Amino acid sequence: MFIGGRRHGVAGCDPGSNREGPVSGAEPASSEGNFTERVYELVRRVPRGRVISYGGVAALLGHPRAARGVGQALHALPDGTDVPWWRVVNRHGEISIKGVLHGAARQRQLLRSEGVRFSREGRIDWRRYGWAPEES
Repeated sequence: MFIGGRRHGVAGCDPGSNREGPVSGAEPASSEGNFTERVYELVRRVPRGRVISYGGVAALLGHPRAARGVGQALHALPDGTDVPWWRVVNRHGEISIKGVLHGAARQRQLLRSEGVRFSREGRIDWRRYGWAPEES
């Protein structure tokens, strides 16, 4: 089982799916707190050396079409946050930070420091580094 790739970040969740509700092992869609705080809570659970996609986070929170909302939540993080934002990448296993000076290079550096390796094309192998909540 892996998170990412063509499954929008959640093993067993088809990117074109209209599936509603959270995936097993995730917080229920009706849990307390707003979407942004729930994004932060879930991303904090991603272990060192593992990654998840924006769509994977969204689907695990019961909103499979809210990948951009996950990106917006992470973009709004203050400096010095304890949320490991760098462990969230796009569904292709690529860094997709735009508009932040040296942001992509910083994310790549942080992931490499945790042992995550990139292909020549700049992609992360989901089978090796993808995270599923059942693993933690």
